[in-house]
Amino acid sequence: MEEWQVQETLKEDSFGRVERLKGSQGGALLRRVACGARIPGSGIVARLLLRRERLALEELCGQVGTPSVVRDEAAERAPSASGRAPRARDVLLRTWLAGEPLHLASSLPEDYFDHLDTLVEALHARGVCHNDLHKEQNLLVGEDGFPFLIDFQLASVHRSQGRGFRMRCREDLRHVQKHRRRYTRDGRGPASAGVEHGRGHGARRGPLSLIWRRVGKPIYNVITRRLLRTRDGEARRPSSGPWPDWIPARGDRPGFRDSNRS
Repeated sequence: MEEWQVQETLKEDSFGRVERLKGSQGGALLRRVACGARIPGSGIVARLLLRRERLALEELCGQVGTPSVVRDEAAERAPSASGRAPRARDVLLRTWLAGEPLHLASSLPEDYFDHLDTLVEALHARGVCHNDLHKEQNLLVGEDGFPFLIDFQLASVHRSQGRGFRMRCREDLRHVQKHRRRYTRDGRGPASAGVEHGRGHGARRGPLSLIWRRVGKPIYNVITRRLLRTRDGEARRPSSGPWPDWIPARGDRPGFRDSNRS
């Protein structure tokens, strides 16, 4: 039986912490602990977000390019850096995805954003919308050069393809297109990776996005920055660069079509 210990605390805020676990047999897992903080109600909010992430990842089980939920009691109960073991209800374990966040990647395949569009559409085909793709740190460049998606705390699972679902799908693709535009404009990337090739090309900001930007986001900032005294940092590559080097396209992604049929 593999034994686990916390190798590194990747993030800690008012909602809890994110830890990387190392196994005695060389394995690696990511553990989210939704323990909250001293602020009243923070634990309840953290567990609600944890539940959203779990539901989305379970719906995406087997999907290439996304994490998988892991059940391992030893890993769930491994003591944190404080020496205390988290409560089982506060824990979400998932597979560790090796790679670099988009804003830290030193190189990108010419078809990276094409594969990212395809991956996001695969989520939508399963009725899942990510809803947080405007953050570059939620887009990974894997060691193989292919895209991976992480942090599904705001994700939504839809049983019908109604108007709300379609709007969220459009917003997901629009955010991917914004990243594509930023990384390829002004000669930063090859023409083959440019905006005219994106699925969200020409998509405008939808009503939900406008409401969030004008009403929801200011309220969210007050809650997180003033009441919870934390910043939901949107790490981003500086406009001055350095920008990644472009490498040859990767071509077909191994196992991708099979994962879409699972």
